[in-house]
Formats: sequence, structure tokens, C-alpha cells
Amino acid sequence: MHLVYPAVLAALLFSIGLYGVLARRNAILVLMSVELMLNAVNLNLVAFDVWLRDTLHAGQALTLFVIAIAAAEIGIGLAIVLMVYRNRGTADVDRLRDTAERPTPAAGPTPAAGPTPAAGPPSADPSSADPSSTGRSSTGEKAEATA
Repeated sequence: MHLVYPAVLAALLFSIGLYGVLARRNAILVLMSVELMLNAVNLNLVAFDVWLRDTLHAGQALTLFVIAIAAAEIGIGLAIVLMVYRNRGTADVDRLRDTAERPTPAAGPTPAAGPTPAAGPPSADPSSADPSSTGRSSTGEKAEATA
């Protein structure tokens, strides 16, 4: 068997997978393209193992490890994509650049620096002040916004 045929096929598969990773916007298609690239690597490993006539069949053994890692990667990757789709409503990679939570409209803008001035005269007792105006509770802990 000539080594050129599987090597050219593996190069084509890897190139198609690389194009898919760089050009696709859907996260599922990106994961499929990564799998295509891993299969191209597996084809090269097996082809060179047969060509070198390795008695230990190291290329084929390494291919089994790559297949196991690819299966784990697809399982975790699909779980992440499904959770992102449930939370954000899209699997578009370009729209998922910001991984931080979006602020809710009810929370409003955060103050730039310092406490906001309270309406009315200042009271002498700090525990009687409204905790929502300073962002701190009467115990001094930071108040958490609930959505």
C-alpha cells in the first residue's frame, strides 16, 4: 500500500475540519469539525503504523486513545453547548463572546463611586438608615440583588 493515498486523504480531511472550525458560527458544527480533524489524525496514525510495520502497533494503540479522548470531548462539549443554548437561546459562537451574565433591566445602573446621597436629613443612628440606599445591610454585609 502506498503511503501517499491515506496521507493525502488525511490532509484533505484535516483541511476541511480546519475550515469548519474557522468559518462556522454554530457551536455544534465547530465540534463536528474538530472531530473531523481528529479522524484525520487517526488516519495518519494508522497509515504510518502500517507503513512502518511496527510490531507493537503503537499507532493503532494511540488511535484508540485519541478516539476515547474525542468521545469524552464530544460529550462534555455537547453538554456545554446545550446549557448555553438553554440559558442564552442561541448556539451562535459570535454571540457568545461575552461569557459574563447580562445585567437585568430591573437592577439598573450601578453607582460610579461612593454612596448615593440619601434624601432627607442624615440620621444619627446608622442602623436606622435604609440599607438599600447604601448597598449594605445593617450588619455591614454587601446586599445581594435577587432577580
